[in-house]
Amino acid sequence: MSILRETDVFIVGCGPCGLMMANEFGRRGVHATLVDTKSTTAFNPQANATQARSMEHYRRHGFADEIRAMGMPPDYPPDIAYFTRVSKYELARFSLPTAKDAKELIKGLSGSWSAAELPHRVSQKFVEQVLLKHARKYPTNTIRFETRFIGYTDHGTHVDCVTEPLNGGPQTVTRARFIVGADGGRSLVRKQMGVSLAGESGRQREFMGGRMYAIYLKCPSYYEQMPNPPAWMNVTVNTEQRAFMTAIDGKEEFSYHFQLKPGQDEDLIDDAEAKRQVYTGWGKELPMEILSRVSWTAGYTLVAEKLRLGRAFIGGDAAHLFTPAGGMGYNTAIEDAVNLSWKLSAVLQGYGGEALLQSYDTERRAVAVRNTGYARAFADSLGNFVAVPELEQATPDGEEARRIAGEYYNKHARAEFNIPGFTLGARYDGSEVIASDGTNPPPDGPNVYHPTACPGGRAPHTWFADGTSLYDKFSFEWTLLQMAANNAGMDKLVHAANVAGMPINAVTIADSKLRDLYEADFALIRPDQVVAWRGSATNAGAESLIARVSGK
Repeated sequence: MSILRETDVFIVGCGPCGLMMANEFGRRGVHATLVDTKSTTAFNPQANATQARSMEHYRRHGFADEIRAMGMPPDYPPDIAYFTRVSKYELARFSLPTAKDAKELIKGLSGSWSAAELPHRVSQKFVEQVLLKHARKYPTNTIRFETRFIGYTDHGTHVDCVTEPLNGGPQTVTRARFIVGADGGRSLVRKQMGVSLAGESGRQREFMGGRMYAIYLKCPSYYEQMPNPPAWMNVTVNTEQRAFMTAIDGKEEFSYHFQLKPGQDEDLIDDAEAKRQVYTGWGKELPMEILSRVSWTAGYTLVAEKLRLGRAFIGGDAAHLFTPAGGMGYNTAIEDAVNLSWKLSAVLQGYGGEALLQSYDTERRAVAVRNTGYARAFADSLGNFVAVPELEQATPDGEEARRIAGEYYNKHARAEFNIPGFTLGARYDGSEVIASDGTNPPPDGPNVYHPTACPGGRAPHTWFADGTSLYDKFSFEWTLLQMAANNAGMDKLVHAANVAGMPINAVTIADSKLRDLYEADFALIRPDQVVAWRGSATNAGAESLIARVSGK
């Protein structure tokens, strides 16, 4: 064992969670070291939906537009369509705005879609490329691919992390203040913490439960040869095979996933059999190239029993495993990264206390339980529908079967893919570092979001008449938002924050509509755009408030 290096935060895993943390730390000047056994970012498509909240976080960093320009062409329809087979009967379709329209459309929306960004349908492989590119711009980041993590030792004041290069060579010890396991569902960091996953593992369903098989393919003639209009998500429903397929680039690349049947041996699937399976769902044969193929398991609803032990933390798939219905696994990982990064940074910068560190477990574990539960409900709705033989018959019975299926999937699609509440409505009630004002939050549900400044939730968003976003006026760190014309007491809060070393920016927007939205004269907004406190600065008790929200 050789070479003792030093860093502030040691991160295992260069997926979305780890790379987002690198951007958060880099922006703050915190030294981060990331390691991963891969040679670069993901080749396989993996997650394919970036939800509105993730896009808002990318906006904080200034690269939301860059991500929105990636993936499919700007005018490609990001629809969700249901077929008996892709070239045969279309059963239902849920249409969504194109990337070209989304940027302007969001400015005219309100209510449940009071947001700075709309969702974007883009493969995780493209998102990771953007995250890596921007993470590498910061000189405080060290990113080492083709490096194996061996283990860590927590010494109480620091952790020693052992790695070795995949191509051989000496082991390296990196001394860090903290370690974060963002190393996936089989996380070695989580295992070394002695933490187990709790919940359901691989629930069996007619579809999206149990063993699945993924095929990443290229078919240049697909759009010319398929009779039905294109869609981002294509779900096939028949008695022979249940499957879904996502468009990756809107030109020739697709990710096809089908349910393995009981007794079907995935080890016997070669390229020829993989093509046959795809043709089964398409209902016709077209020339294609298999880029990769792998089995995976659907039906997970698992959350780690704790997300922190001493100086070790876990996030992303290391902390929670989803069935991908609703597309929230990767998006939950992004919010893990943002939440943990500003808190570790606050402690490293001297103004954050022990309660701030513990609040990561309190806040994000509850959200993981919530989010995996919603995803399970969507998977149940999608997977428990039983296909009947009549669906594919050109008979009156067939027409009736397709009508019933169409009604079912139209209702299901609205439930699974119009989810502002799921995306924007997660809350941190009961957190050690939220200053409750005694009010009750609105009801929580996946399909309706209630904008509220009740402390513990996402700060309500609005667009101003000049086309600017409220979020663009927030600081990257803390923001004291003043909505009253009288700023009596505001200076006390800013002074208390400055004395504590908390980076804060006071923003005055004397707007009656904004005041009505927040139902307070002032709101203290955290770096992750969550309301930590609201009220009147004249009676806030400035020093005690700052101590509360900073974990001291």
